[in-house]
Amino acid sequence: MIVLEPIGVVRGGRDETVDDDWGRSRARIDLDVARFGPDALAGLGDFSHAEVIFVFDRVGDDEIEFGARHPRGRMDWPKVGIFAQRGKNRPNRLGLCTCRIVAVEGTSLIVEGLDAVDGTPVLDIKPAMSGFQPRERLREPPWALEIMQAYW
Repeated sequence: MIVLEPIGVVRGGRDETVDDDWGRSRARIDLDVARFGPDALAGLGDFSHAEVIFVFDRVGDDEIEFGARHPRGRMDWPKVGIFAQRGKNRPNRLGLCTCRIVAVEGTSLIVEGLDAVDGTPVLDIKPAMSGFQPRERLREPPWALEIMQAYW
């Protein structure tokens, strides 16, 4: 069994899980001050972006997908497996987002473009580093490009 304890929580930003227009969303990630001090975020402000791993905690057990579905229920897009899409109804409810760092303030990280809502548990924060990005061009099917047109 794997047990993960949130390192913090999302505060502010949006309070609804609407699919699009996340780019202007500004939120704060407050670390658990019982476990972390400001030194846990030391140096993070030197980076432009952070990768935030969080839990889709509002997805119920009956909403979890294990097989294939049409993304966003769009029948004009192909039916693809849950691991071929980024929907929130994942077996382990894990979300991952690369967002812009606005500021580091004590035990809080202010970000823009985090597609997690107010109250979302945060499991980890990592600096976005070019050395960990793909070394070759990404390949994506047309539906995946279309789904992102209004996302940010």
